[in-house]
Amino acid sequence: MANATPTGYDDDFLGIPLPLPRPVGDTAVRALTYPRFTVLLAPQRRLAAVTGVNIDGATLRDVARTGEWHLDARVPAAEQAGPSVYADNDLDRGHLVRRRDPGWGTAAEARAATEATFVYTNAAPQAGAFNQSKELWLGLEDHVLAYADTADHRVSVFTAPVLAPEDPEYRGVQIPRRFFKVAAWAASGDADPRLLRLEAAGFVLDQSDLIDTSQGALAVSRLGGFRTFQVPIADIEALTDVDFGPLVDADVLQPVAVRGESAWRPLRTADDVVLG
Repeated sequence: MANATPTGYDDDFLGIPLPLPRPVGDTAVRALTYPRFTVLLAPQRRLAAVTGVNIDGATLRDVARTGEWHLDARVPAAEQAGPSVYADNDLDRGHLVRRRDPGWGTAAEARAATEATFVYTNAAPQAGAFNQSKELWLGLEDHVLAYADTADHRVSVFTAPVLAPEDPEYRGVQIPRRFFKVAAWAASGDADPRLLRLEAAGFVLDQSDLIDTSQGALAVSRLGGFRTFQVPIADIEALTDVDFGPLVDADVLQPVAVRGESAWRPLRTADDVVLG
């Protein structure tokens, strides 16, 4: 297998400084770097609190799907939600950083970077039922890339489960009911096109209706559905206790007079997304 230097998420990738969001307070995380992406692993939950990836849409490659799921040897196995969580049930190992997102540059670099995404620190349990809402969720980065036509289609994306204390437990792991995604890009300034400004959009995927552990075992409903919303980044910040820094003010939904779930924008197709 070709190797790529695991330099991790690049704060300066967009041409505007954008630090990786981090949990607030004294929440312990392990910072793990991979080719073009970083995972902040929350050991007590055995899942990522934040992931950040840089995507260069101008040099993305359509490489064959290769790679096998594996534990990260740098982290104790007990701190990772490994293969036993996904065995003999209807849970998928959901990529947080998508397989294709870091797959850009040379063919060797792209192949090594996509293979690096098959690590359990970059996975989270998702209901296996595949429907239009999940397809929409998986395609949000592509939609943002198509919109962000400045800075050579460069986008930075932050994704993770919402690690809520009330998430139901299954096989020693609390199964997240929600996931967040925040995409950021550089846009040309109105007064001077040479000056860039940061723009961003936030999203939440809700699988609460699909996951049931009330009887002591996992039940995944095949009749329910994923719900996808565009959400103020300030709401995601409050929901996750993650500091998103300048992304809150860069939100394309700003200004938002009303916040909270009642004001979240439900998405049925990519055409429902507000990007500018």
